[in-house]
Amino acid sequence: MTTAASPRPQTARTPRPAATPRPTPRWWADAAGVGAGLGLLIVTALWVHGQGVQQTLAGGPGAVSALGRLAGLWASDLMLSQALLMARVPLVERAFGQDRLARWHRWTGFASFHLMLVHIVLIVIGYAGSVHANVFAETWDMVVSYPGMLLAVAGTGSLVMVVVTSLRAARRRLRYESWHLLHLYAYLGIGLALPHQLWTGTDFAGSPWARAYWWTLYAVAAGAVLIFRIGVPVWRSRRHRLTVSHVVPEGPGLTSVYLRGRRLDRLPVRAGQFFQWRFMDGPGWSRAHPYSLSGTPRGDLVRITVKDLGDGSARVASLKPGTRALIEGPYGKLTGETYTGGPVVMLACGIGITPLLALLWDLPYRPGDATLVYRARSDEEVAFREELDRLAAERGVRIVYALGPRADRSSWLPQPLAGLGDVEALRRAAPAVAGSHVYVCGPDAWTDTVRTAARAAGVRAGHLHTEQFAW
Repeated sequence: MTTAASPRPQTARTPRPAATPRPTPRWWADAAGVGAGLGLLIVTALWVHGQGVQQTLAGGPGAVSALGRLAGLWASDLMLSQALLMARVPLVERAFGQDRLARWHRWTGFASFHLMLVHIVLIVIGYAGSVHANVFAETWDMVVSYPGMLLAVAGTGSLVMVVVTSLRAARRRLRYESWHLLHLYAYLGIGLALPHQLWTGTDFAGSPWARAYWWTLYAVAAGAVLIFRIGVPVWRSRRHRLTVSHVVPEGPGLTSVYLRGRRLDRLPVRAGQFFQWRFMDGPGWSRAHPYSLSGTPRGDLVRITVKDLGDGSARVASLKPGTRALIEGPYGKLTGETYTGGPVVMLACGIGITPLLALLWDLPYRPGDATLVYRARSDEEVAFREELDRLAAERGVRIVYALGPRADRSSWLPQPLAGLGDVEALRRAAPAVAGSHVYVCGPDAWTDTVRTAARAAGVRAGHLHTEQFAW
């Protein structure tokens, strides 16, 4: 590893943007978790109130149908919770961070889908048993005779497509744009399931309390999506009117885009966060891509840096000055919100340098308290060399370059240094790491190895900050 000089700074720290959001109350995360669990308890209580337990204990086809109704209630509740998880509600985003929400969204999605399948199978078997009919004949009769069932079948088909394309094997074969477009059909599937629940759902139509609960839940979920996925992004894009100022190559496949806008001092973003970006440069503009700010807004300029990953990001290098940009966000928990002073260690790999670069300018650490460990395959792939030199000169940042091809084993180190061991190498690069706030950004597997090494080196869990962006 090579280390850059870190002279004492000669200038004062650049002021932070005026619109820096207030810290997130700690109780928000607990409140959201309690609310999710309470929702499942409420629908279970409504099922019990609707004679679900008595029907189950009675046995026979009625018991099968009762259990099918419970599975359907849980599935519906989890589907709506899933929609809320990814509705970009600021309170939820700030409490958990989008990487954690994405994991929960995925787990909740698969759980609700499997419960939906159980619901369909048990309901068909129970209804067929009660009238002594063939299950296939009963399925056909239910689809063509029961109100709202044709729509429910179409909704189920949409959800099946979403789940299949969410499997890892399928995602590896899909472009991000295609996956994102197909994923939006989840909203269609949830919406198409509503009419049959309204018209034929025993646990919906049979109780005013049930109707009040489900209408409220559907209204909250739909309102959150409309407000935070559509309304706020449209308002924020119109207010700040971001347009491309100029484009600067930073390295092989790496491009910085500088954008001008209005009232950027009122943009409520923290260093380390990202936006979903849509550039109005032709077909495909409607598909958003997550790009981190590589510098917080200063004056009327903001900068993002994008790596060509072949998923539409290659277009960024050809953006023309004046191209309009639409934004959705900001998102992300890789910020200095919980930083209380003291030493800072940042570890970046590849494009992961972008949010950490913004944090290095933004955090109020003392001269000589910050270390950046920058992992790249070669010296040519190191981006922002001049800016890093400025950070060393102006902020006293100690910069350690870890260059070389990937190690043969699972390691955050390059091949020439893999013999040191992950923990020992981290301690050599940053001797004060155990008592530092540690920020990590890079590919998922690399981030996992850094996190493991940092914890083994004595870094407290509350001082270890990571965020992963895999879809």
